[in-house]
Amino acid sequence: MDLGAESKKRILLMKHNTKDIKPYITDVPDFPKKGIVFKDITTLLESPEGVNLCLELLLSELKNKEIDKVVAIEARGFFFGMLLAQSLNVPFVPVRKPGKLPRKVISQSFDLEYGSDVLELHDNAIISGDKVLIHDDVLATGGTVEAVCKMVESLGGQIVQCNFIMKLDFLDGSKKIDAYPIYAATTY
Repeated sequence: MDLGAESKKRILLMKHNTKDIKPYITDVPDFPKKGIVFKDITTLLESPEGVNLCLELLLSELKNKEIDKVVAIEARGFFFGMLLAQSLNVPFVPVRKPGKLPRKVISQSFDLEYGSDVLELHDNAIISGDKVLIHDDVLATGGTVEAVCKMVESLGGQIVQCNFIMKLDFLDGSKKIDAYPIYAATTY
């Protein structure tokens, strides 16, 4: 099955539904392992119309909110994180895996479904009082974004909102970050 062709066909059929990005997201069964249906945003990124719609939806929830910096999580969070920062005319701050940032960093470990991981942020990327938008591609179990929230707050940042392309409600990730406003362009 050619997922690209199938997705493009679905996009063409539904492109007039101007407020729904689901037609631009492809389900990939049994990836990365059997029984999982992976939500692939590659087809969204391949569509200028889809990217514009997603950006419009993400920005729609930021009206009248003061934001000083956009913090985005490696790697898929960078796609829209950078677009959000440019649209808001504020600095973009990357959060990366260990050893990828060249200056002094702070680190935060977090639990995954099977194991743990670590994220890093430059220790001077956030200054006390910065109003921060955190962005990632998906809110699943919430561990990754929870770790980023802890780092931002440890540097004195104030989290204005946590933004996502999609939220997977069946995994209850919102519970880990329910102290903050959460917005997703689409929900499953």
